[in-house]
Amino acid sequence: MDAFKPKPLLNKSELRQMKRSKTRIEGKKILTDDVKKLKSLRVQPELTKEEAIDYYKEPIWIEYYIPKESRFAFETKYLYIPLVDPDLSEEDPTQELLRQAKEKNQILDIIDILENQPEAKAQVLSSYHYSMNMLEHIHQMFGAYRETGETKEIKTACYVTEALLKYEPTLASLQYFKDFSIYNLNFWIRELNKNGIEFSLEDTTVSLLIKRRNELWEKEDRKEDPDFDLLTALFFEQAFPNRGASDLSPEDLMFDKNQR
Repeated sequence: MDAFKPKPLLNKSELRQMKRSKTRIEGKKILTDDVKKLKSLRVQPELTKEEAIDYYKEPIWIEYYIPKESRFAFETKYLYIPLVDPDLSEEDPTQELLRQAKEKNQILDIIDILENQPEAKAQVLSSYHYSMNMLEHIHQMFGAYRETGETKEIKTACYVTEALLKYEPTLASLQYFKDFSIYNLNFWIRELNKNGIEFSLEDTTVSLLIKRRNELWEKEDRKEDPDFDLLTALFFEQAFPNRGASDLSPEDLMFDKNQR
């Protein structure tokens, strides 16, 4: 995972598929075989160095066919996804520990909760029995980072946090620290950005970040961003190529079309 190696978005078979079925965003067709549209996409949004800290950057390698030159060309664009933190504005007692962590500019550390919140200890131990070693590892890495500023393990801390995200929510988190996993993930992403460390999250995690961004845009009725929508659609085509598999033709499948 240390290697930051984005892979080409579309191979020739996938390009043929997209030309037939197009890519849809909320039921609207996006003409992904429109070379002018693809080339007009911004390489990245206009963000200052400080603003970029609050975004996850996903590279998208776009491949398209140039008929006049009878060749395929590709270039890299970037999908910048704003990090959406849990809403801590409401007086929700299940998020009090999360508010305290945010005020201190630190992760919500489950190991600290075991040591300092006796009323939560039994439920936390029950909910995180099988992942305690991972939580202890995060605790140690965060402690070292906070005390020495050493950054060599914060990428690992981010990836371990990402792995634990798959097992949320638990009964303990619902009762004592709702949404802490996405809060911790966003914390590590920002620290990696601040320190200029390249990293790459799993496709399912990127999908979650996109979902949270889109929910915020809908909730606040924000202005649509066509470039973001198209890059998101292209990301999903690459990350989950079997979505809409009913649109595939026999030539796209890995079997002899004469078989029955």
